[in-house]
Amino acid sequence: MATNGSFASPVANADYPASFNDGPEGILTQLYRAVNGYSLVITTFLLLVAYDQFKYLWNKGSIAGPAWKMPFIGPFLSSVNPKMDEYKAKWNSGELSCVSVFHKFVVMASSRDMARKVFNSPDFVKPCVVDVAQKLLRPTNWVFLDGREHIDYRKGLNGLFTRQALETYLPGQEEVYEKYFARFVKISQNEQNGKPVPFMPMFRELMCAVSCRTFAGHYMSDAAVKKIADDYYKITAALELVNFPIIIPYTRTWYGKKASDMVLNEFSICAAKSKARMKAGGDITCIMDGWIKSMLDSEKYREQIAKGITVDDSEKPAMLLRVFSDYEIAQTLFTFLFASQDATSSACTWLFQLMADRPEILDRVREENLAVRNGDKFQNFSMDILEKLPYTKAVVKETLRYRPPVIMVPYVVKKSFPMTDSYTAPQGSMVIPTVWPALHDPEAYPRPDYFDPDRWISGDAEKSAKNWLVFGTGPHYCLGQTYAQNNLIAMIGKASMQLDWKHHITPLSEEIQVFATLFPMRD
Repeated sequence: MATNGSFASPVANADYPASFNDGPEGILTQLYRAVNGYSLVITTFLLLVAYDQFKYLWNKGSIAGPAWKMPFIGPFLSSVNPKMDEYKAKWNSGELSCVSVFHKFVVMASSRDMARKVFNSPDFVKPCVVDVAQKLLRPTNWVFLDGREHIDYRKGLNGLFTRQALETYLPGQEEVYEKYFARFVKISQNEQNGKPVPFMPMFRELMCAVSCRTFAGHYMSDAAVKKIADDYYKITAALELVNFPIIIPYTRTWYGKKASDMVLNEFSICAAKSKARMKAGGDITCIMDGWIKSMLDSEKYREQIAKGITVDDSEKPAMLLRVFSDYEIAQTLFTFLFASQDATSSACTWLFQLMADRPEILDRVREENLAVRNGDKFQNFSMDILEKLPYTKAVVKETLRYRPPVIMVPYVVKKSFPMTDSYTAPQGSMVIPTVWPALHDPEAYPRPDYFDPDRWISGDAEKSAKNWLVFGTGPHYCLGQTYAQNNLIAMIGKASMQLDWKHHITPLSEEIQVFATLFPMRD
């Protein structure tokens, strides 16, 4: 038998292609070797982009909104500096429209009826502000309560805004106005020699001082009031609708957190002082006093009942409260400041500007306020006086309609919310009713872009109660709406008698700047 000693197996030949290993294990090995770090990252990124787009389109359904979403961030960059015209375009696109920013899907409810539906659907939604709000206001704050807990807590605060209670706060408010009006004159005439001065920052400080005196009386020093007024801007910036959801050092949310810590500390100090003074039998001079007095009265009533002492029904507190800690009181007062500071600063700024640009309206306000005081421009505030100023009240209401301080109120969807027959907002999304379209509805308010206080006196504006959404409606309507309006009536009435002012008009004066609330555009 002959043999060939030169034969070698193809497998042993390095020049021969290794095709004999192309079984299942060989294919997987080749694929594994073909995958490198870059391709894995790119593939993962593309899958995430696809999922982000799919989820957005799924949530969007049939409502108005962009055809696609910028991956992950959505319209974040344009939302950092929001424009009123862009908001109006969004509202005009449909009664329901949407955007998606970062992880949050947002539905905007633009029509009057759709906004009212959101406000009046506590089974489906609850107020949420923004992600960082709980870190600034604190997770245990009462504004984050829901259902029965929220209702019961609110009941304990209602007594702080009765007519009798509001009368108690007037001296402190008037004291602040006298102080700041004198300062305004000094700045304008003595320091600036009558030259135009940007007063919006001073109006913010004025309204902060009024709020602090109304809420915490003289337990808070002038220096602390000034510090809060100066730093509150940082809190506002941190709580804008579109912001980073986490606190990163040296960002707006970080500075806002530091400012909120300072405010809570100041209010806690004031609460301790108020408790000591109320226990000693002091008079009520501010909201904090009134609330703490109710706590102490409730505690006394419970002690008497526990001892078996018969207490006449007339001596039983209208609402039995527990004694809240200084920090809990501070948290609640902080929410009052949060609700009032930017809104009243906006209204104050617009009032002064609108009156200066319409001197015939300012003259009528001045005449009415002097007449009700029998010509004595130094007569002190009283509820009787404030309730006899129909035209001044009309000017305030028209300002709030014409330039509503708060145009949107964020809610979070607790469970799938059927907003229309064809659209359901998904659980966890944000639903934002806006009040601007309702307040500028030509059917309710003819010539809605015209400032006309007389519509509230001789017109039909008061009949359009469903459109009056300045303070919201439903279970979360603004507790302090009467206080806020009376405060503005008192302020502009006193200013009309004791001050004269002019507005240096610029091409941007009537344009709107959006910074949490609405302000006149600055040059």
